[in-house]
Amino acid sequence: MSAYFKLSAFGDEIADDLAEQLRILNQLNVGYLELRGAWGKNVLKLNDEEVTRVRQLCADAGIAVSGLGSPIGKSPLTDPIENEVANLHRMIEIARALGTTRTIRVFSFYPPNISTNAHYDQHIDEAVAKLKALADVAVAADVQLVLENEKGIVGDTVARCHTILTAVDSPAMRFAWDPANFIQVEDAKVTDRGWPLLGSHVGYVHIKDALLSDGSVTAAGEGDGQVPELLTQLRANGYQGFLALEPHLVVAGHSTGFSGPSGMTYAVEKLRQVMAETGCEEVR
Repeated sequence: MSAYFKLSAFGDEIADDLAEQLRILNQLNVGYLELRGAWGKNVLKLNDEEVTRVRQLCADAGIAVSGLGSPIGKSPLTDPIENEVANLHRMIEIARALGTTRTIRVFSFYPPNISTNAHYDQHIDEAVAKLKALADVAVAADVQLVLENEKGIVGDTVARCHTILTAVDSPAMRFAWDPANFIQVEDAKVTDRGWPLLGSHVGYVHIKDALLSDGSVTAAGEGDGQVPELLTQLRANGYQGFLALEPHLVVAGHSTGFSGPSGMTYAVEKLRQVMAETGCEEVR
């Protein structure tokens, strides 16, 4: 099976205004939007009228929504799962209203103490139970959840992500690989070590890189996240899906990031350079 890659981007890294996000994406010949925020609001907080406006603006721009960058699971492990189940039902409504995606990002919850991850293993069973509840909703609704690795979350390292995904064991939950987030929890040589464990789970890829020395975020190929090696593995294994640019080149925040038009332009250029060097075909 031949691999191909579609480029998407977190539009709120460009600007708050959705029309401006779409204008820049068209300039960059990026045909897909990762919808995390518009008009200063997270996608989960958009009302029905705003969702309709998103759909119309995207249609007018000729850009489809590739996935929803939801905050589900970026919540305390001690909170009732019913809260996130309700949020997931709303995200499913939004996905259906947009009509171009069934992919929803989720996370694996904040442990009570995030000052160190030395004790995170003891929280895996509880995180798995909550993620299984979300996956059951996703199966019934025929949507795809993609679990992102993230610092401060139970699923932060390669080993814990593998344990969680294996235990959830649902066709409705795949893995959203984020190289920079692994580096920021000091998982070195992450593709070399991580691909044998996580490669079969990958259903989505976020593109940002980072330096092991201080965790600072860089464009693809400029850090220690082994992005070229990751793309090589994806190509060799027939990956057919999205590379979603989440550059964080100006601001790398707790629940969002910002790069501006120039930062996003640079991030797209660097990714395309790495793709060319690794023989990865872009489909537009």
